Amino acid sequence: MTAMAAKQSISEFGQLLKQWRQIQGFSQLDLALAANSSARHVSFIETGRSRPSREMVLRLAEVMDLPLRERNRLLNASGYTGAYAETALDDDGLSQVRRALDHILRQQEPYPAVVMNRCFDVLMINHAGAKMMNMLGLRLGGEAGPPNLLRLTLHGDGLRGVIKDWDRVARHMIERAHRQVRGAGETDPLKKLIAEVLAYPDIPDDWKLENPADDALPILPLAFELGGHTLSWITTIASFGTPQDVTAEEIMVECMFPADGETEAAVLALQDSED
Repeated sequence: MTAMAAKQSISEFGQLLKQWRQIQGFSQLDLALAANSSARHVSFIETGRSRPSREMVLRLAEVMDLPLRERNRLLNASGYTGAYAETALDDDGLSQVRRALDHILRQQEPYPAVVMNRCFDVLMINHAGAKMMNMLGLRLGGEAGPPNLLRLTLHGDGLRGVIKDWDRVARHMIERAHRQVRGAGETDPLKKLIAEVLAYPDIPDDWKLENPADDALPILPLAFELGGHTLSWITTIASFGTPQDVTAEEIMVECMFPADGETEAAVLALQDSED
């Protein structure tokens, strides 16, 4: 690496470090103490006067509890290779992850469950989930890639017409996306997706900024109006503990449970009709 390239790389790292430090609520002194360093050294690497070691970059990222994707980004910005792989879910290296996901999806029957990545692409789905998507008239996949729940929720041809209280649900979905993209670079695929869906017709301008909804409900139910019936759900989101791969860390398993007796009875009746 040339001296000029190194200086430019350090400057990029310093800007990124400062951004994340402020997002995570650290002063230079707080970060230095947590990383067993000095405020002077943190100041020097932020301003480009010193180049951090690879170990220091990883230590700072660990202290700030950054996502693995952003830890790699910090390493790259300081001139080092990333420390964490981003393995395709169908790769042999994630076979145990897929087995665990298969088990979760099976155990969730007869209620819907989906496996998504950070960008809300549906990677796996159980039988109940696929059946519900078919009932809602949604595409499960095709040449354009996997279905995307953020697009499906906000697009006029997606779920807008069947989600009860769509404005409230969609606003929560956007807030969730904003939280997941906090601190990401301009080329981040989720940031691009958010810009895409916010450009859909009739999307309020204030959704473009992170603005958490002031909602009195402890859990916001997701209700679908279908054939004169209302199916109402509450959802849980699970992730893997102690991941060491970017893909594994960003996997979300969303499981749906009946929010009322009417929905539970409808699901069980439908299951009995198939047996």
